[in-house]
Amino acid sequence: MPDDNSQDRLLDHNYDGIQEYDNPLPRWWVYLFWVTIVFAVLYWFNVPGFGVGKGRIATYVADSTAAAASLASVAPVAGPTPEALAAAAKDPAVIAEGKAVYTTNCVACHRPDGGGLVGPNLTDDFWIHGSTLPEIRSTINIGVLAKGMPEWGKILKPEQVTAAAVYVATLHGTNPVNPKAPDGVKATP
Repeated sequence: MPDDNSQDRLLDHNYDGIQEYDNPLPRWWVYLFWVTIVFAVLYWFNVPGFGVGKGRIATYVADSTAAAASLASVAPVAGPTPEALAAAAKDPAVIAEGKAVYTTNCVACHRPDGGGLVGPNLTDDFWIHGSTLPEIRSTINIGVLAKGMPEWGKILKPEQVTAAAVYVATLHGTNPVNPKAPDGVKATP
């Protein structure tokens, strides 16, 4: 049987024969709750001097500026020189590696013989993004996202991209069976 003080804590409403017992939260919890609300308001309005530093927005701006400056100081990675590409084009090991890379990654769109399927024909004199070794390497490296060609430079090693470009250059002038129609502009020698 409950004592008389517990009857004072029963709430007046009755739902399905159940009366609710009023059990207030401890005072320390209520105070902590109000402190978090005050902290959230101060944080939202970015009150300088509250916490460490000049405020969260000033800290964010300073960090963004520092990150942009550090990225600007890094030189972009340049590809091999045209002379290095020409030398690689004469190396049978590089051509063999390029054929392996081409067979693994490029056959689905350009066919094994380079005649073109979804991607353009790589054997004719018509090129969309250039026919020189540096242009071919650049196209492979940065991809053509608008036409579904991924950025192979983010997937393959730089040596593999170079090897693939050299191999694609060896496909020029071959006669595939049932090639895709010319696409792009005629390359000048």
